[in-house]
Amino acid sequence: MTNAGIEHIVVVGGGQAAGVACQTLRAEGFQGTLSVVANEPYDFYERPPLSKAALTDADSSLPQIFSAERQANLDISWHRPLTAKKLDPKAHELTLSDGHVLHYDRLLLATGSRARVPDEQWLNLPGVVTLRNWEDAKKLRQRLHRTKRLAMIGGGWIGLEVAASACALGVSVDVLERQGRLCERSIGPEVSDELQALHKQHGVSLTLNCKDLKLETAGSQQVRVVVPNMVNALFDTVVVSTGVLFNVELAHQAGLKVGQGIIVDAFGQTSEPDIYAAGDVAQHPVLGVCPQSWSYAQYQSACTAKSMLGAPTAYDEAPWLWSDQYDVNIQILGTWNSQLQCVVRRESKSVVFFYLDEKHRLAHMVAFNQPRAIKLGKRWLQNQRWLKPEELSDPQFKLMSLK
Repeated sequence: MTNAGIEHIVVVGGGQAAGVACQTLRAEGFQGTLSVVANEPYDFYERPPLSKAALTDADSSLPQIFSAERQANLDISWHRPLTAKKLDPKAHELTLSDGHVLHYDRLLLATGSRARVPDEQWLNLPGVVTLRNWEDAKKLRQRLHRTKRLAMIGGGWIGLEVAASACALGVSVDVLERQGRLCERSIGPEVSDELQALHKQHGVSLTLNCKDLKLETAGSQQVRVVVPNMVNALFDTVVVSTGVLFNVELAHQAGLKVGQGIIVDAFGQTSEPDIYAAGDVAQHPVLGVCPQSWSYAQYQSACTAKSMLGAPTAYDEAPWLWSDQYDVNIQILGTWNSQLQCVVRRESKSVVFFYLDEKHRLAHMVAFNQPRAIKLGKRWLQNQRWLKPEELSDPQFKLMSLK
């Protein structure tokens, strides 16, 4: 591989995708200047623990991706806490919030996403918080240890993980979801029902179809949640987890092609040849959406970093994510749509939902406490294997025989 002509690479973002990209750039032999612009004062860290251990463990520390020694070996020129204000693709210049201008040969946008709040005024109410970064997690952890009753606005994956974490601390939890079922956009109704049963089993109150939900102040210590004909209750803490907004403003300003996120090809390259994108903000080149998962941030960014150095490496992994709730590990593979046939395999301590297309090939699956099934599913997806529903649903049938 040759890095000829590439002397300065700038990375905008300080999360997992940015960190993995920097590590890959160095591992692939890039010895030039590597500048990172981050709006937080911390070294690279992961987001998944923020809704779990970071809340339940009073002594939890920043979930850094690298040890101090490995971080130092990346030899990064940090610009933090700062934001990128202007990107000029023609001049190859990035202007920062302190007025400093960085000249680059290649630039990576790993700007991630931020919490979407239905009503920004909610954030002015005492006791109302969101969860996207380490400071949010520390603030919520402090509140949970003095909270008796929590309202979780949003029944998506992060919302359900926070609900489970709060329950582990002995907090009474109400989940209020604006849609008709839990995690409606990413899973089928059968899995939503399984999630609902899991949380009810642990004492969580669930209310769906809360479309006209309002929050009101109730003195200096509590928040009133009002849903017409459903809920009118007081809570010590309210967590708003109603989706995200992708940080595409800089890409828009620079004239890059943008859809849900920044549009990239299989190599992470944007509509400007020397600008790439990775992680949450990078729109999947095939699916046309922005996958929000650890695996996408990890592997797509590594492929993109190699491509930036002149070794085109396509990202072609199937979507895969997981969620830990209570003592249950839930893994999701592939993408769901309403046309797929659902086949359920239920055993004593696990359940797997297989979703097959019209040719009985696996398109999507969700496994509760069954990681080995997911490993098989990845192979079946890759090989477009034809499967028999009656075998998948039979708990006596050995899935490993289809290896």
